[in-house]
This record gives sequence, structure tokens and C-alpha cells, in this order.
Amino acid sequence: MASTDTAGFVVQQVLRPREQVQKQIEDAIFNGTFAQGEKLPSENALAEMFGVSRPTVREALGNLVTAGLVRKIPGASGGSFVREIDAKAVGQMLQDSLSHVLQLGSINIEEVSQAREVLEVPSARLAARHRTPEQVKAAREVVEQQKSIALKSPKVSIFDQQFHQIIAEASGNRLLVAFVEALHACTAPVTYLQLTPEVGHNTILQHAQIIKAVEAGDESAAAEAMQEHLSYVRRMSRDFPAQDK
Repeated sequence: MASTDTAGFVVQQVLRPREQVQKQIEDAIFNGTFAQGEKLPSENALAEMFGVSRPTVREALGNLVTAGLVRKIPGASGGSFVREIDAKAVGQMLQDSLSHVLQLGSINIEEVSQAREVLEVPSARLAARHRTPEQVKAAREVVEQQKSIALKSPKVSIFDQQFHQIIAEASGNRLLVAFVEALHACTAPVTYLQLTPEVGHNTILQHAQIIKAVEAGDESAAAEAMQEHLSYVRRMSRDFPAQDK
């Protein structure tokens, strides 16, 4: 009588052809068989290699594009290429995903404010430890530019984004930079401030206080100054406008 003992037997789910193709290409990217920046074989070649139809390959590649592992370049010299995954690419993927969430009206300014605290308070603390003189100078220049523009100038949002990005870069953590940059690029949180001369003045003073602590290398003071700034912005903000459905 045959043994029914299944100890040590691990069942793997049988995948559909598209999933099989996608997984094998994905595995080849992760193990370096297909290097970053390398052009993949054509759809015809892949279909022949896997013994599947071109639509199956096209669907698998489309999912890899959505996952951020592959990019498609049109034209005679184009094709499917393995994406070069670095902090900048991660930031761009985050921006794209966050933009979609915003367009769907799935988050509100309160959630953005909470996310900023999670990211930017420790970012300021790290900036006080790792900042360079060039980064301190750049942040100070942004603050000086903020002082010279009108409240309704489109540069208000640009300078705010630049300041917070410099602080993130000074942290020395590229993933933090990617998250902070994506959050600011998509939500432009300063544009939701109820901007008055007093609010504008206070936010600039808070920026100056943050960079003062960062320059001094005072990690606790930098974190506290960033927390105070973000809490103030949170109190003074209105929610995102309703999205058109």
C-alpha cells in the first residue's frame, strides 16, 4: 500500500501562462540575468522562448511596467528595458502612485500631515547629524528667497518644496529623500495653508529655526523645530478640494 505521508512535501500553486512568464522574467531581473538598463528580448522572441502567444507576453510585460520593473520605449530603436532602480526611480514611482490616490480622492490633508511628521521629524534629526556646509547654505538661501516673495506667488510652493527636500537630502538617507520629495511634489502641502501675512511670516521663521538647529548639529532641537513647524502647518491647513467624479 502506498504511503500517504506528505511530510516535507510543499505544494506550489500552478500559475497561468501569463503569471508564469511574468514571474520568470521578474526572477531573471532580481537575480541579475537581465541587468538594470538592459533591453529585453522582443515580444516575438519571448513568446517563442516560453511557448506562449504574443498577447500573453504583452500582458506579462504590462504588469512588469506597472510594477516599476520594466519600462517601454516606443519607436524602431525602442522596446522593453529593465528599469534602473535607484532612489530617484523609487521617488518617481511613489509620485505616480500618490498622484493616482489623490485623483481618486482617497486621502485627506490630515493623513498627509501625519505622514509628513513620520518622515520629516526624523529627517531633521538626521540632517543635524549629517548636514554639509553646502546644504546649510542652500537651505538658508531658500529661506531668504521666501522672505522676498508675495504670498500669492507660485514660487511659495516651489521654495517650500525645495526647503524640505534639502533637509531630507541632508539626512543622508536616500529613501527618505524619495518619500519626502514625492509627498511634496504631489500634494504641495503649503498650498493648503490658510495663508495670511502672519502665517507666512511664522512659517518662514520656523524654517529658519529648523536650519539653525541643523547647522548647529543639535539633533533634538532640529527634530523639535520640525515638529513645531509641522504641527503649526497642520492647524492652519484646510482639506483638499473635492475631486470631480
